[in-house]
Amino acid sequence: MGKLKAFFIELENSDGVFSPGQTINGKLVIELNEEMKMREIRWTIKGLAYVHWSESKTTGTGGNSRTETVYYTATENYFDYTEPVFGRGVEMGDKNCLPAGQHVFPFAFSLPQNIPSSFEGGVGYVRYTIKGTIDKPWKFDHTTKRPFTVITSLDLNTQPTASHSHQNVDIKYLCCLCCKSGPIMGLLKLDRSGYVPGEAIYFNAEVQNMTTRVCKILAKLYMTTVFHTAKKSKTTHSEVAKVVYQDIRPGDTETWSGRLIVPPLPPSHLQGCRIIDPTYYLELIVDPSGPAFDLHVPVLVIIGTIPLYSVVEQYRTLHGFSAPEQPELPPTHTATPVTTNVGAAPTTNLPPPSYSECVFGKTNIREESDSEHTKGQMDFAPAYVYRVFHNICHTSKWAQFEY
Repeated sequence: MGKLKAFFIELENSDGVFSPGQTINGKLVIELNEEMKMREIRWTIKGLAYVHWSESKTTGTGGNSRTETVYYTATENYFDYTEPVFGRGVEMGDKNCLPAGQHVFPFAFSLPQNIPSSFEGGVGYVRYTIKGTIDKPWKFDHTTKRPFTVITSLDLNTQPTASHSHQNVDIKYLCCLCCKSGPIMGLLKLDRSGYVPGEAIYFNAEVQNMTTRVCKILAKLYMTTVFHTAKKSKTTHSEVAKVVYQDIRPGDTETWSGRLIVPPLPPSHLQGCRIIDPTYYLELIVDPSGPAFDLHVPVLVIIGTIPLYSVVEQYRTLHGFSAPEQPELPPTHTATPVTTNVGAAPTTNLPPPSYSECVFGKTNIREESDSEHTKGQMDFAPAYVYRVFHNICHTSKWAQFEY
């Protein structure tokens, strides 16, 4: 058994979710089986966005052709702060010794304003971490890492189109043996475009199948993310959730009033980040049997953290809450540490939000600066605001389609 029994970071806020401007309070905890010599103990807190991918590129022709790998990267640094808590950095010299037993070193850091929400997207990320280091002379350092989530508020009531109805319609013709078949026509309609995780997206769809094939019908919520570098941008598409309807037979018309629950997700657009831009779409998909391209009918949706006032009023009515004459506006962030719930609702009678792990799951956050000796939480998924609104009755009526 070595000298170091345990080395970890403990946060006062155990769920590890914070908002811009909030103060993070925590402590480095070290447990030693026996005395350990060291130069110093320090903690580092970092926040950055990073985009990275590679592509193969062939240059030249014939025997002179050559394939090379081109790398695309971009970085935004939001903060990078280090503070010693023991040893050299606090004027104790280079030769220090920590006795056996448990030792606790508290720390605090106020997050800057205008930083983006956490995001993990494969090609790029917005990531916030705290690292503790035991700096040892002539030996490898001991390090431990603790990621945390930042959620930047996106109030749907400030988005001009969030409460407006939206629809899209499209037509596709199938070709078979050089003959064009009748069309597939699909229409998708939403009574609004703004939602928070935990809400149900209620939608109306109509499909006309004038082909000779049976077609599957489904609706899918997906995230389209654009990653930017100085030289090139890259777009990815990730399925978030889907619901499946019954098949439609040749010559038939189907109408579908469906719903899809929004799972825990980062808010649209990542306000404060210029190199990662996620947007969300609900899409009606009609999939013909046999070889053919699907019909896709997308409608843009906005994922926020603060729900529309109209949704809150429905919730209050359903649960018997009394509504004030005018809804309260969300508090404005100041330099004072925030003590309210992240993503707090703009109304007083609404229960506080819970936080749930992102629907995409955990990712390994080991970075180039981490050595093989870095311990701590290396698999991490951000936690996002999640409000249970899908028990609200949907009262909107089916609208007449106009083609």
